[in-house]
Amino acid sequence: MTSLRRRLCHPVFLGPSVAALLLAAAGCSSTDATASITVPTPSPEAAAYCRALHKELPKTVAGLDRGDTGTKSELTAEWGDGAIVLRCGVPRPAKMDDPMAKGIEADGVNWLLEQPADAGPRFTTTYRKAYVEVSLSTAYAHDASPLAAFAPAIRKTVPGSL
Repeated sequence: MTSLRRRLCHPVFLGPSVAALLLAAAGCSSTDATASITVPTPSPEAAAYCRALHKELPKTVAGLDRGDTGTKSELTAEWGDGAIVLRCGVPRPAKMDDPMAKGIEADGVNWLLEQPADAGPRFTTTYRKAYVEVSLSTAYAHDASPLAAFAPAIRKTVPGSL
């Protein structure tokens, strides 16, 4: 969606007055995916697990290099300029109460799958003392394989809550 938005918002595709009006009113906003990362506000216990996780996160995921989220927070991380975004210490998703919710297991870590209508898949760990959320771009609409890269760090730093 970002690339389509980028193309449609480009002034070449719009007349000068229409482009100015749309840029002002609709805000062809920055295509920087990290601009919209919200830093979670976990409990002190969960924040401690998240800080430990932050130190163990991989340098690359799915061939994408780790970047700067711009949040200056140990609760967030991104790879590939926002193609993969991790937030640690997020609230427990309400979807976890749904007995029909979809989940997967990746290298010993269980994840709840949520598929927002306007974005790529979002996964949240289950059975852990801190909830870790990983959002993938639409390029990963049918590919959860990046989750395996996070499993060793999560298993090491965020204990199970069974």
